[in-house]
Amino acid sequence: MEAVNEMKLRTVADLDPSGLRVLLRADLNVPLSSGRVADDTRIRAIVPTVQWLTSRGARVALLSHLGRPDGAVVEELRMGPVAARVAEILQADVSSLPDCAGPDVDRAMDRLPPGHVVVLENVRFYPEEEQDDPGFAEKLSAAFDTFVNDAFATAHRAHASTVGVTRFLPAYAGLLMEREVEVLSGVREHPRRPYYILVGGKKAKDKLGVLTDLLSRVDGFLVGGGVAFTFLAAQGHAVGRSVVDPSLVDTLRALLRQAEATGREIVLPEDVVVAQELRAGAETKVVPAHAIPEGWMGLDIGPATVQRFAAVLAQAGTVVWTGPLGAFEHPPFGAGTSAVAHALVSSSAFSVVGGGETGEAVAKLGISHQLGYVSTGGGATLDFLRGKPMPALEALRAS
Repeated sequence: MEAVNEMKLRTVADLDPSGLRVLLRADLNVPLSSGRVADDTRIRAIVPTVQWLTSRGARVALLSHLGRPDGAVVEELRMGPVAARVAEILQADVSSLPDCAGPDVDRAMDRLPPGHVVVLENVRFYPEEEQDDPGFAEKLSAAFDTFVNDAFATAHRAHASTVGVTRFLPAYAGLLMEREVEVLSGVREHPRRPYYILVGGKKAKDKLGVLTDLLSRVDGFLVGGGVAFTFLAAQGHAVGRSVVDPSLVDTLRALLRQAEATGREIVLPEDVVVAQELRAGAETKVVPAHAIPEGWMGLDIGPATVQRFAAVLAQAGTVVWTGPLGAFEHPPFGAGTSAVAHALVSSSAFSVVGGGETGEAVAKLGISHQLGYVSTGGGATLDFLRGKPMPALEALRAS
């Protein structure tokens, strides 16, 4: 695939949207609690594009997925609460439609005044969405004049609402999509050195591609979270009841040898916080990472590891962070994630935080604005940095 920093995308700057019916693919896959949006970060991220379009007289329909309904209507995953939050943020009347394609959408777009917004129903209520079904893509496109994609978090997927519709409508990148590509291209192609990736999260298999594909491009990895315990097991250490993927032990052992042979650092925890069960208020203790007692599980990095990671971050030029370093959502196992996040803020490195749980963690800590860039993508961010194909970006390529 051609390097994306050399790819010229068609953007909304190339579009006169006055009076046009615009289908705006957004990532409004937000957490809900008691029928309300619990975290509106992703909604706020697309506001500049919405306002750019509406201020120029476009009639905008927001299209997104929400959760994993697996191609069926799930009442708890309807877009009504999302539309309500969009209305609050925009301080405007925003209605939610009962479908994302068909006569209801046609009528709504015909009636919608210029400068106004509607929210379409969850596109993943249709199994044809994830199949990139051409007939469904045509139905999604029927009520519109043009398509704008601002959902970077889905850019690595070839779905009807991200790629299929571009076969029926002129397609442009939104302001958020454009900014994501700009920032991540800089990191991928010309990172300030030393370049480290801070790797956490629950499962080693989820990060294996990052570790193997980026080993030759980075100066090192700092590994925490559940990922670390399969590494420790690969070194022959006792890890108690900690999460380990036995199928990856040989692979990670080989990766450690490769890193040593090529002069790349893989910094593993020196100590960990352990407990016998994952719950708030559980008895905890700090133990050496290489000697976790039988019956205990590692649930956070320990203070010595925090100091070691902080020392590396202090001299880094670029840091990409993907995955919390402990079970941060369960006190007291969020201390390591919090301490390292603040160390990253104090560093002079340019920091990029991958979306998903890592983005949620820094948002809860209230430090998102102090970091270099918080991406809205999770898997998409990592795929981009790894140089993997990004079908939705290819569909926006300028001719």
